[in-house]
Amino acid sequence: MMTRKPRLEAGVPAAGALEALKDHLAGDAQGNVDPNGKVDIMQTPAIVTPQEWEAARQRLLVREKELTHARDALAAERRRMPWLAVEKDYEFDGPAGKASLLDLFEGRRQLIVYRAFFDPGVHGWPDHACVGCSMVADHVGHLAHLNARDTTLAFVSRAPQPEIARVKARMGWTMPWYTLTDEFDADFGVDEWHGTNAFIRDGDRVFRTYFINNRGDEALGSTWSYLDMTALGRQEEWEDSPEGYPQTPPYQWWNWHDEYGAAEPAQG
Repeated sequence: MMTRKPRLEAGVPAAGALEALKDHLAGDAQGNVDPNGKVDIMQTPAIVTPQEWEAARQRLLVREKELTHARDALAAERRRMPWLAVEKDYEFDGPAGKASLLDLFEGRRQLIVYRAFFDPGVHGWPDHACVGCSMVADHVGHLAHLNARDTTLAFVSRAPQPEIARVKARMGWTMPWYTLTDEFDADFGVDEWHGTNAFIRDGDRVFRTYFINNRGDEALGSTWSYLDMTALGRQEEWEDSPEGYPQTPPYQWWNWHDEYGAAEPAQG
């Protein structure tokens, strides 16, 4: 927190300088003075009555609802994004051995891939993934809810599988995490910086549907934010989706994460 010493102005006795500064701060901020004479210059908001506080909250609530509706409209536009066919064959190392991009779907219709920087030469190696990517991993919700919407989340890095398994166990992470072995990261914009790609499959054909990086990744982690970036969305009836997209009533598909049971086969 920033602090500053009271400034002694010409003609103001030293004993009165501090009081003068306190009086000056009182108009716009709550100036707190510690025993050493340092003044906290954080400009705090006004202290109001309960009625005034509620009125202020209601004013902001209007803007919050506008933001929610704008976010819904943006997700609806994502569901109408054109698809980009993935023509190359990519190969990853996984806990069970070699895996293709199609294998990463684990039989589900959609796949979300986060490029985490747990690589030789990256800060934290070999004890940790990079700090930012570790923050992202810490925020990932329980994957059973994504899986119930026919969607798989996977992380990919350059680290070998034994290192990935060790760090996952240390940090308590449970998401599937694969090792990059080719140009997947360069081809999908995540060779030099983190980012999240969304894919969908139609049988054995794979398509890239969306990409989020930079500060956009800050909002990811919850079931809702991940589904909102996918081609099929939350798959609920209230959503503005193209005709024929899978949709079910909201809330009714929700369940305790240990009671979803076996998910229905993917539609693709």
